[in-house]
Amino acid sequence: QDGRSQSRNRELALERLREKLRDGLKVRTGRRPTRPPKGAKERRLKEKRQRSEHKRGRKPPRDGE
Repeated sequence: QDGRSQSRNRELALERLREKLRDGLKVRTGRRPTRPPKGAKERRLKEKRQRSEHKRGRKPPRDGE
């Protein structure tokens, strides 16, 4: 267990600060952008079409149709 002296607390606090600064200065690798797979895109568009049809079915029929 560490002592409770002011000088020891200061040393520990400075060490924690140095550690945080070291971690903050690390260069992180950037995220590689990825595209969604073709199947996922098709499923999303299919669901979108189905949702559109479902909502269109709620409207009263227009004149001439």
